Amino acid sequence: MLDLNALAKPLRVATCNIHKGLSMFNRRVVIHSLREQLQALDADIVFLQEVAARHDTHVRRHGQHWPREPQHEFLSDLSGLDHAYGRNALYDGREHGNAVLSRYPIVSWENQDVSTHRFEKRGLLHCEIEIPGWDQTLHCVCVHLALHARGRSRQLEHLRQRIERMVPHDAPLIVAGDFNDWHWRHKATHEFAHPLNMHEVFETDHGRPARSFPALLPLLRLDRIYVRGLKVRNAHVTRARGWHLSSDHRALTCELNVL
Repeated sequence: MLDLNALAKPLRVATCNIHKGLSMFNRRVVIHSLREQLQALDADIVFLQEVAARHDTHVRRHGQHWPREPQHEFLSDLSGLDHAYGRNALYDGREHGNAVLSRYPIVSWENQDVSTHRFEKRGLLHCEIEIPGWDQTLHCVCVHLALHARGRSRQLEHLRQRIERMVPHDAPLIVAGDFNDWHWRHKATHEFAHPLNMHEVFETDHGRPARSFPALLPLLRLDRIYVRGLKVRNAHVTRARGWHLSSDHRALTCELNVL
């Protein structure tokens, strides 16, 4: 039996590229202030990109200021969030990838390598999350796409194929992250969303994707949140004081209800 109260409660979602917990030009460790900022967002599910699971150089350079545990664990511990991590890159004592933090149980997850060349590693972190009162699991895919249009097009095709293959047509779905798409209506991004019947939350709420980069003065619309089977209540770019000191991307947030 469905819990109607749970269905009525909005799901709060956030996404942010955290730049490995460093300031924009890698001069300072900002992962501690970032953790406070993310806690203040009070999101039920957080999609993170450029999450450092290991970085031996920064351990030596920054000492006790650099967390000993992987960043996805460090960011989720105080809030007691469940977490999943997908490694994208591993080289010379350094490792980073995407992560999903969740207030609700992550019942399964898989990371798919969609790198288009060896110098720019990319992955799709696909999680299923069990939301109390929902009759189906929520599918979440955290993405960080290539810097170049050709690579993004190939990765979006992998993403489309994965969703068609692994996500039931009637299951709620969120795809969020850093699309690295500087153009509002880039052909490849539009072609990914349209056949899957997905829509971008800021386009729904404000008419166009949000400006999220650089955090100090956002000009570029790099970050997106796409949904299917969910109703957008609102969508916001975080304006929290001092956010630009915690990440080079602004966090995007939205509230959703299951249809």
